Amino acid sequence: MITIRGHHLLCIHGFQGMGYSETFVKEMEKISLILRDNLNNTDILIRVVNQLDDVCQSCPHRGNNKCVQDENSNQHVTEMDQKVIKKLELEAGRIYSKRELLQRTKEKIEPNDLDVICEGCSWLGYGVCKEGIERLKRQEF
Repeated sequence: MITIRGHHLLCIHGFQGMGYSETFVKEMEKISLILRDNLNNTDILIRVVNQLDDVCQSCPHRGNNKCVQDENSNQHVTEMDQKVIKKLELEAGRIYSKRELLQRTKEKIEPNDLDVICEGCSWLGYGVCKEGIERLKRQEF
């Protein structure tokens, strides 16, 4: 089972190898490949949270139980988590199948939704996350 925070459910679709450190990039790549692959492991279980997750474990900004990149970062990422969880009609702490999460994201998220959900995210300006959502929407499940 993978534990993933709400906003990472969107980040994984646009991940292009950028990150905070080499270790973080390797972990994000591993998890992104598992979650983006809609042909294999569609029954893998994923716990959705609004706190540190499996991706965060290798982040250089991980504190004991929160993001410590700067004084506002934990509040910012938690708010993004909550927006995604609400938009996808999920419940924090609950376990979902990968197939269900991919389908909900495909149906309920539009690329331009990221302008609101991810407002203030340093990665948003690269456009890769919107491109990732566009790719997801073109896929069949």
